Amino acid sequence: MFLILLATTELKDFFAKARNGSVRLIKIVIEDEQLVLGAYKELSRRWDKDYDSFVLPLLDELQPCYILYRLDTQNAQGYEWLFISWSPDNSPVRLKMLYAATRATVKKEFGGGHVKDELFGTVKEDISLSGYQKHVSSYSAPAPLTAAEQELQQIRINEVKTEISVESKHQTLQGLAFPLQPEAQQAIRLLKQKKINYIQLKLDLERETIDLVHTNATEIADLPKRIPQDSARYHFFLYKHSHEGDYLESVVFIYSMPGYKCSIKERMLYSSCKSRLLDSVEQNFCLEIAKKVSLGCRHPLTLKFIFDEILLLPYGRWKLWMV
Repeated sequence: MFLILLATTELKDFFAKARNGSVRLIKIVIEDEQLVLGAYKELSRRWDKDYDSFVLPLLDELQPCYILYRLDTQNAQGYEWLFISWSPDNSPVRLKMLYAATRATVKKEFGGGHVKDELFGTVKEDISLSGYQKHVSSYSAPAPLTAAEQELQQIRINEVKTEISVESKHQTLQGLAFPLQPEAQQAIRLLKQKKINYIQLKLDLERETIDLVHTNATEIADLPKRIPQDSARYHFFLYKHSHEGDYLESVVFIYSMPGYKCSIKERMLYSSCKSRLLDSVEQNFCLEIAKKVSLGCRHPLTLKFIFDEILLLPYGRWKLWMV
């Protein structure tokens, strides 16, 4: 079934009241396929003094929710608000997906122009005042690169500018191609036929081939578990969803590289073989890839990343297909 959730009249009326500035906090929950008012707090002290005592007691360990928290700053539309998405680790996956897919609706109902910042958390430390302050700091200035990240940056520069020798084979890194082994080719055909929904591939650096690791059936919530922490991989995932009333099955490509845990040679080869692999899959196997994502030590695969970068893009807000 398709779920298109709307705010109740009570919640819409309360939003209008809250925007006048007399309310510090609004908690929104989903009940009976509607967005309803869960709780609220009136102004007491300065925003940072109220924060932990108001926000943290409202976080249920099993139940996601949204919280709109009024700051003391203003813009042309009035007071600015922090939009908090709470999705605890122990919450059922179905609920997490439902709340993630409805997040844009809540912002629209309240008025996106009033929202100064957004915060997502799976544990209370993420949502606490100190967690929010760390979030603000992380966006106020670029994080310094570690030694491993500097190496990766140099690798990307070399891909564009330099021709190198890989075991006496002089090729540009952008043009380096390892052949797909027969098992990997067959897996891609099965994915195109929708007979499987996940493929994991790896490079055999000695034989210079692209090998199949496995094609285990994979749900959205399983994706983070499919990413090795000590080696690079290529992943293809068949994502079933709906967009504007149409049922879609879109293939997502994920390139995972755990940074400094891999040798420089491995990082260079995985990075340089990626584009030729994608060209082969799209041209030779006629498999359309709707989304291409790269993961590294600075961008691990979390549920938040999945919802923000894979499920909700490139089409903006995708409605959730509930099986």
